[in-house]
Amino acid sequence: MADSVVLAYSGGLDTSVLVGWLMDKGYDVHCLYVDLGQPCEDIEAILQKALDIGAKTSIAIDVQEELCRDFAFPVLQWQAKYENIYLLGTSIARPLISKIVLQRAREVGAVAYVHGATGKGNDQCRFQLAAEALDPKVKVIAPWRMDEFRELFPGRSEMLEYCEEKNIPVKATASKPYSSDENCLHISYEAGDLEDPNVDGIPIIDFGMTVSPQEAPDQEALVKIGFESGVPTSVNGTTMGAAEIVKALNQLGGENGVGRIDIVENRFVGMKSRGVYEAPGMTCLYAAHQALEQLTVDRDAAHFRDRLSPEVAEMVYNGFWYCAKMDALMAFINQLQQPVTGEVTLGLYKGNVRIVGRTSPNSLYDEAIASMEAADEADYSQNDAEGFLRILGVPLRVQGKARPRNY
Repeated sequence: MADSVVLAYSGGLDTSVLVGWLMDKGYDVHCLYVDLGQPCEDIEAILQKALDIGAKTSIAIDVQEELCRDFAFPVLQWQAKYENIYLLGTSIARPLISKIVLQRAREVGAVAYVHGATGKGNDQCRFQLAAEALDPKVKVIAPWRMDEFRELFPGRSEMLEYCEEKNIPVKATASKPYSSDENCLHISYEAGDLEDPNVDGIPIIDFGMTVSPQEAPDQEALVKIGFESGVPTSVNGTTMGAAEIVKALNQLGGENGVGRIDIVENRFVGMKSRGVYEAPGMTCLYAAHQALEQLTVDRDAAHFRDRLSPEVAEMVYNGFWYCAKMDALMAFINQLQQPVTGEVTLGLYKGNVRIVGRTSPNSLYDEAIASMEAADEADYSQNDAEGFLRILGVPLRVQGKARPRNY
């Protein structure tokens, strides 16, 4: 009886080749398509293709709600952006994929988890670190890190020849000018012609979620987003599930050109890479969430979170999701978010997002104290600022006497 493996299967050229290659190695192959809300794919056709190649089983598991609720929204609460710009749409999904693949491996008695990530990319780290955290004894097969696989398939043309020989149906017959990865959070574009950081990506890329800001409507669109304890719960007054909220905002943001970025980022494995991303829904949620926090989270707590946020982004980007440090950080952010309840109205216009209004029953904003107009000074007397500043200035005055500065 042949050993079984579970392949994280997308139906593209690489994972289609892997089905045949694993069979050639003597394995029974169980293909698992993890449905993350990829907007441009025919899942039934993809699953049937795996069976036609010879896979033992081929199934899809829908995890869109879990992806948004349990992975994307906690990262949103951290306001985590890798290198201050990337919203981590691909990174967030990888530990969930590993979790679902391992669950399937347990069901079918598989001896290994197989993925098609390359040995130069970040995804190999995210897949494997998550898998080993969940199952310390897991065996991971990563063909792109194996000499025998790369010798057999040094390039795309050899993979296409293999597919022709094995009667494996593939759409591609020539190299695309870039590669892409998609889920309901975002679509990423990289490699190919985009590897030149001086090449304008807009004329090359067929964007799947957004129109260009130049083609967006000439009138601002308004959208109201509701939150409860930092979790998005409604759009324009309608209560929705997590994935439904993201998709609704993808539509509204995308048609107004919101959410495109172009970044040269530092990969975990050491090199720089250029990526173009579009994440219209999450861009709207980040802006709305931050605006509501400005009302409801006190200064010291907000500033402390902001110092930790880049650390969280880096952990997510590098693949350290299932670890004690992340568990502790998530417990902290869950507590911090308790008062972050209310509604924020955004204006979307030609790629821009602005805050139109925000309201919360837990608002810390006190107009009577903050106002520059004459007001009751019981809570804040401007005279008190004299002594406050004299005390703050003590070390500065001492330093100024001891070490005079030229000015």
